[in-house]
Order: sequence, then structure tokens, then C-alpha cells
Amino acid sequence: MRLGALRSLLPPALALAALVALGYAGWRLYEQRQERAYIQALAANRDVQPADDATAAALFARAHYLLARDRIDEAQGLVGRITERGSPAVVARFHYDVGNARTRRAIAAIEATKIDVAIPEVRLAKESYREALRADPELWDARFNLDVVMRLVRDFPEVERGEEETKAQPKKLWTDLPGLPRGLP
Repeated sequence: MRLGALRSLLPPALALAALVALGYAGWRLYEQRQERAYIQALAANRDVQPADDATAAALFARAHYLLARDRIDEAQGLVGRITERGSPAVVARFHYDVGNARTRRAIAAIEATKIDVAIPEVRLAKESYREALRADPELWDARFNLDVVMRLVRDFPEVERGEEETKAQPKKLWTDLPGLPRGLP
């Protein structure tokens, strides 16, 4: 091909590339507006389901909505998609919110003197805060709240015992709960 022929093809090729770029930018803008509308619907207390291809921000908003309403098990169902699509900061905030919801539930159970309900909730809250710190070691709120819940239920190393030893052990008279610290950030 001659140089003149290449010059004549250059403007249409540039126009086509610009049209493709404009179309992509328009599509991205549309997706962002849809995501913003979804998050605003959740903020307005409307229980809407996320799309299958929802972004990590939309999934996090849905999880936050569920956790604020003490629907922890439903929010836990989003962990895989949030972990897969989200940045470490979003994943850390998700686990931090789960830990806070479990801590609130545990403290409510302790105040209602339902110790058997509180102990597993505290342990699950600790694990959530640890997951948040694995995702973002600089999340100081998770570190502080982990310290608070560590004081609720002590961690003792599990000892392998035989069945005979278990039967010979006297019934546990004291709870694992040493005290109830006040205040949750």
C-alpha cells in the first residue's frame, strides 16, 4: 500500500476508535448510575437484591444494610462475592461490620443473662475482627474492637482429652465470661 492510501484510512479509523471509546464511557456511566441508585435505595430502607454482576461496593452496601438489621447470616452469604470482587479495604470493612454486629448481639445476650448464646457470638466476632485485620492490618478500629471482645471470653488452648477424662471431670461451675466491658466504638 502506498502512504497516501494509509493517510486516507487514518481519519475513519480514528473516528471509529473514538466512537468505541465514547460508547464504553457511556456504558460505564450508566453502570455507575445504576449502582448509585441501588445504594440509595438501600439507604432509604428499601430491601432490594443486588444484581448477579454487582460490584463490591454494591455488595458491601447490601451487607451493611443486612447487618444493621441483625440479619447476620444473610450478610455472611455475601462474603465470597465481596472477597472475590473487592479490594482488601472493602473486604476488611465487611468483616469489621460483621464483627460489630456479632458483638452487639453478644452484649445483648450478656445483658439478658443468656451466657450460652453470648459465648459463640463473641468467638465469631473475634474471628471476624481477625479476618478484617488479615485483609487490612492497619484497620485500627478492628484492632481495638478485637481487644474489647477478647476481654469478654477468654481463649484457652483446647486440650485433647479421652472419654474417661471427660466423664471424670467435675461439672464446670464458672463461666468463660470474666466481665462485661462497657462501650463499643
